[in-house]
Formats: sequence, structure tokens, C-alpha cells
Amino acid sequence: MLFNSYSFIFVFLPVTVLGFFVVGRVASKRLSILWVAVASLIYYAWWNPPYVLLILGSILANYQIGLRLSALNHAGRHRTGRAVLALGVAANLALLGYYKYANFFVDNLNQVVGSSLELAPVILPIGISFFTFQQVTYLVDAYRAETEEHSFLDYCLFVSFFPQLIAGPIVHHKEILPQFRKPGVLSADPYCIAMGLTAFSIGLFKKVILADTLATYATPVFTAADGGSALSFASAWIGSLAFTFQIYFDFSGYSDMAIGLALLFGIRIPLNFNSPYKAVNIIEFWRRWHMTLSRFLKDYLYIPLGGNRRGRTRRYVNVMVTMLIGGLWHGASWTFVVWGGLHGLYLVVNHGWHAVRRRFAPDTAGPTAVGTWAARALTFVAVVIGWVFFRVESFDGAVSMLSAMFGANGLTGLEEVSRRTMAFLAVGFVIVLGLPATHQLLGYSASVAADGPQAEASRSGEQWRKWRPTLPWLVFASAIASVSIGNLIKVSEFLYYQF
Repeated sequence: MLFNSYSFIFVFLPVTVLGFFVVGRVASKRLSILWVAVASLIYYAWWNPPYVLLILGSILANYQIGLRLSALNHAGRHRTGRAVLALGVAANLALLGYYKYANFFVDNLNQVVGSSLELAPVILPIGISFFTFQQVTYLVDAYRAETEEHSFLDYCLFVSFFPQLIAGPIVHHKEILPQFRKPGVLSADPYCIAMGLTAFSIGLFKKVILADTLATYATPVFTAADGGSALSFASAWIGSLAFTFQIYFDFSGYSDMAIGLALLFGIRIPLNFNSPYKAVNIIEFWRRWHMTLSRFLKDYLYIPLGGNRRGRTRRYVNVMVTMLIGGLWHGASWTFVVWGGLHGLYLVVNHGWHAVRRRFAPDTAGPTAVGTWAARALTFVAVVIGWVFFRVESFDGAVSMLSAMFGANGLTGLEEVSRRTMAFLAVGFVIVLGLPATHQLLGYSASVAADGPQAEASRSGEQWRKWRPTLPWLVFASAIASVSIGNLIKVSEFLYYQF
């Protein structure tokens, strides 16, 4: 079941949200939490019902390991705790490795040693990368004595909460569970509901109208490249830019919709997307793109590897290892590894440049407007080149795309580009570089003050462009939602569902 489907919008969502508040009022908070947890598992089972047993088994096993780690911590048995943690993390990674990388490993082994091993195709359980990483964070936090005692029902909801189950954000237990314990959680907040519906409508528009339309420009070009066709300079850049904007609006749309869905329950989940194409360098890009994955890789991989504590060379090695693993996390293909390695190289160069500037020009004035836009343009082009490896199916396809983009086939094809194509790409540039992010428009914060989101929004500046539950905003949200729903003819999955 997809967020951008009639069955979700008109059946699953209203039944689940209304049931949460009604069951809580008529029965109890525990039953309302059970209602959402069961609904979330039904949502997960929609794709492949047998795999609900997989996620339930994973939840149950990790919950028991978490309890064991907490008990060992309280008893001061830290050495045993480390062993239990290692086994728990290894079990999670083994599960992820089998379903996501078994065929990849066997295929590469056959190529290296010339064997003919065969493995029955393994169907990738949707969302396994996300709920696995989320539970790894819980185990590590339990080992560090950073978790509280939770019931199995609470833990089940923490992992399976449907707005963030399939494609993130990767949340910490302390970011979700305390909110369901709030005294007023069963009282529907009209302000949060209005904000949530607005965020959902904006995200739906980004996905259905922008991302899916851009896919019609990107897909034929990449298909031709993977098929061995010689591309023109213009078509290669059109395809690359179209995918650059497609994945932006696809993931941004999902992130907005996830925030909006959680707000319907009065729950605020972490930001996961913050106008990454406005970044002036790659370091900033990764602070804005898939923010909770970057946080996970930093806190649970880069820092344990040593971070920047063991000298500059070791720091750069740690950056490369982290990004290579991050690339492989996105998919069982060497093209994803190269994409991760390329961004690792970008980050090493970026950190190295900062080190040179600190040493030889420590008193340099801040960047000018021209310098900022030049840095933004350079970062954007570097990201576009990286997306080529992310999108292609083969290295031959990457070579075909990049050689055409750099003029190997001549500067041809410009006359074939339609005005509609140029206009759509121009709209993409205007939105990603010139407009505020959705959470900025809404005045949304995952850590909103105790006096509520409305009070926080009223404290922020530039009030004329901030969201309010007013008639003009209602008309705007209704209009884009209607246009989006009217175009749900061909339902397409979000790109991050495959990871």
C-alpha cells in the first residue's frame, strides 16, 4: 500500500486515524496504541503478507536482546553486555545481508572464481534496511543505558509506526515513544491535523506531479545508456538533471508526507530532508540529505571507527569506509558502491580544503554572494555526476552517460530539446534553489516547545509566508491535493522503497 494510492488515502488512513482517537476515548490509551501497531503491521503486510512474520520476528528478537542488555547494564556486567550487543548487531546485519546481498555475493563469487553457484532469487522485504538500522540503534542505546523500560507493545509501535516504517526517517526510541505517553495524545489537535494535511498534500504533489513527470524524461535516457546507445550531449544532461530533480521531489515528497501523517496523530518525527541542493559543499549536502541516515552512519559507524580522533589520514580513511558502506546500503550493486565512494572522495577533498584554508588563510573574510552561488553550483554539479552512478544499471551505462555529458559525442542535441522539457527543468531549479523547504513554510520542528507548534510558529520571522490554518492555505492545500489525487492514474513506488 502506497501513500500515493486511493486505498491508502481514502480507506486505510481515515480508518486508522479515527480508530486511534475513538478507541482511546472509548477504551484506553493502551488499546489505541495497539490499534496503530496492528494497523501498521497490516500496512506492512499489504505488499507481501508472509513477510509480516519476518518483521514481527525481528521485533520480538530485538526486544528480548534489548531487555537483556538493560539487565546486564544494571548489573554492571559490561563485558557480557558487549558480547550480547555484538551478537545482536551481527544477527541484524546477517538478516539484512541475506535478504539484500545474498544474490549479489553469489554472483560476484561466481565471476571471481569461475564457479556456477546458484541461489534462488531472494525477494527483498520492503523497508528492511530501515527497520533493521532502527533496531540496531535501540540495541546500542540499550547497551549504553540510554533506554527506558518499555513494554513489547511500545517497542512494536516504535519499530512499525507506518509513517516512517518503509523509507524513514530512522528514529530513536526517545524521539517517538515519549510522545505517545503524553497526557493529551488522545485529544485530536486541530492545529496539528491541519498542518499534517497540508504537509501531506504538498508531499503528494511533489511525488505525483513533479517526481513522476520528471521520471518520464529521465527513464528513457538512462534506459538508452544502459542499452549501449550513443547519447547526445543535450539528452545526457536532460536525463541526468531530470533524475536529479526526480529523486529530490520523490524523497522530499515522501519525507513531507511522513511528517504530515505523523502529525495527524499529534506525533512529530525528525526532519529527514532540508533543501540539500542549496548546500554550498558536500559536507553540508549530507547534513541536508537523508539526515537521519547521515546521523546513523556518523554515530554508529564513523565515530566507532575512530572518527577524527586519530589523525587526519585515519579520519579520511574512516570517511571513505563510511561512505562506501553507505553506498552499499542503498543497493546490492557495484554502481552504488562507486556512488558512495565518489561521495567519500568528495568529502575527503572538502575536509582537506577546509584544513588548508584554516592553516594558510585563517582570517579570510566570509563568502560573498557570488562565491556562495559558485560553491552551490559546483556542489550541485558534483551531486549530478554522482546521481549517474546511483541511477544506471551498469558501468557501461555510466560511461555512456558521463562521456556524453562531458562532450565526447559532441555538443549536439540542443535543437531537439522541447520548450516543455526546458520549462519543467527550470521549474525544478526555481523550487529547489529559490523556495523554502516545506518544514520552513509550516514552521515545523521535531522538537517543538512545550507551548505548542502554533506558539513556535508565531515566534518565527517572515510571518507573511508562514503557514496558518487560514482559508487561503486551505484553498491551496485542497487544490494541490485535488490535482494530485486526480492524477493517481498510474501509481508508482517511491524510489527509496527499493532500499
